[in-house]
Amino acid sequence: MVVLTGLDNAVLSNNGNIAPVLVFAYGNPGRGDDALGPCFYEALDAMNLQGVECLTDMQLQVEHAMDMWGRRHVLFVDADVSCSSPWQLSPLSAKQDISYSSHALSPAALLYAFAQIYGDDAPESWVLRIRGYSFELGDDLTAAAQAHLDDALSNLDQILQFNSEKERNNDSIIECAVCN
Repeated sequence: MVVLTGLDNAVLSNNGNIAPVLVFAYGNPGRGDDALGPCFYEALDAMNLQGVECLTDMQLQVEHAMDMWGRRHVLFVDADVSCSSPWQLSPLSAKQDISYSSHALSPAALLYAFAQIYGDDAPESWVLRIRGYSFELGDDLTAAAQAHLDDALSNLDQILQFNSEKERNNDSIIECAVCN
C-alpha cells in the first residue's frame, strides 16, 4: 500500500484506488468496555476485506477528516453505555456541536469539520454503537460487552450493507466483500 501526504492523506489499495469504505473504530483499550471500538478494529482489520480500510485511535480529532477524503462511506465504531443492546447502527449527518475543538470530536462534528475543510459534503456515514457497561481505568472488557462485540461481528453483512437513498434512486447497490 502507498500512503500519500498532505490533503491526499489516504491509504491506497494495490490498484491505486482509495478504499471506498472507511471503518474508524475508536476508544481507550485501558478503560474496560471502552475497548470495544479497538477490539472491533482488530477483528475487522484481520479479515482484510477488499474495499474496506480500518483505522483506530483513542479519540476522533480534526486531523481525521483527511482520512475520510475520497471515501464513499464511513462507519464509526464506539462503545456506548446508553445504546440498545447489543448494538445500534445509526446514520450520521454533519453537525457542529460542543465537542467541536482541536482536541476531541464527536463523529457528527468530524463530518462538519470535513465539510469546512473541503467545502463539500462528507461521505455518507453511520455510527455503530456497541453496548458497554464498565469504563473504569484498568478494567477488563466485560463478558456482556464481549458478547455484544461478537454479535456485531457476526452481523457484518447487515452492518456493512451500504445502500443509501441516493444510490437506491439510481438503482445501484454498493456491495461489500463481506456481504457476498
